[in-house]
Amino acid sequence: MGPTATGKSDLAVFLAKKLGGEIVSADSRQVYKGLDIGTGKVPRDPTRSTLHAGRFMYRGIPHHLLDIVNPKRVFTVSQYKKLGEKALQDIWWRGKLPIICGGTGFYIQALVDGIILPEVPPNKKLRKQLEKKLVTELFATLKKLDPRRAKEIDRKNPRRLIRAIEIAKYLGRVPLLKVQAPKNTDILQIGIDMPDEVLKECIKKRLLARIKKGMIQEAVHLHHQGLLWKRMEELGLEYRYLARYLQKKITKEQMINKLARAIWQYAKRQRTWFKRDKRIKWFKPQQKKDIEKLVRRFL
Repeated sequence: MGPTATGKSDLAVFLAKKLGGEIVSADSRQVYKGLDIGTGKVPRDPTRSTLHAGRFMYRGIPHHLLDIVNPKRVFTVSQYKKLGEKALQDIWWRGKLPIICGGTGFYIQALVDGIILPEVPPNKKLRKQLEKKLVTELFATLKKLDPRRAKEIDRKNPRRLIRAIEIAKYLGRVPLLKVQAPKNTDILQIGIDMPDEVLKECIKKRLLARIKKGMIQEAVHLHHQGLLWKRMEELGLEYRYLARYLQKKITKEQMINKLARAIWQYAKRQRTWFKRDKRIKWFKPQQKKDIEKLVRRFL
């Protein structure tokens, strides 16, 4: 785990090759079909067919929980947890080592700590009302309903804010999440990070590489396939700014600069989330051999 653009996917494949592992993706946008270049999703091996839904080969290593849902639909952490636990059981059953890899902290915590999520049905009428509001208004609403939840939520994510308000209105407040850690399972958590200036440069380089690779054309194709601008805004980061650029609300240069800043802010929020967990062992991306030694000792 760790901030975006730190090389988590490469490290996961390195460890999987060395230790007979399979990778379970923990990325809240790579679950969506068609969101490939913008999210930095690993490509399928060209000579290998898909093994089954949500599992395909990359560099000879099976990857799970990629391309499992239509981007027009909302995918919840509760759904992820159910599918993630199923993937882990499948990997264990075949005698392989499961390696969870990604930057969505809530997804990782759902699997590692077995978070028990509140069962609150969607309120379509309420959602329609809330979707018309600005993120600042949504945050202010949540703060009134549940100050504790407002302190820890991503205040710039409208989808998360709406869901938190929905739960708070249904239950009176967003409850403290209960945990039920997986039984008979030892877990090693490895964090990857780098100095600020290096990470900023990596973010900018990766963004320019994705644009060159066809990220804009991907967004055009998704829209032609029926993905609304509004939904692209909800998907956040790359797709939010691509939607604004394609609607001529901002220039290409503005899109690149604003997006680079937004990704950097997202990386800082990821750090804040992960740094709360003292179980994580932190390394730099170039310390692959040290990480391998730690994992071998752990196993």
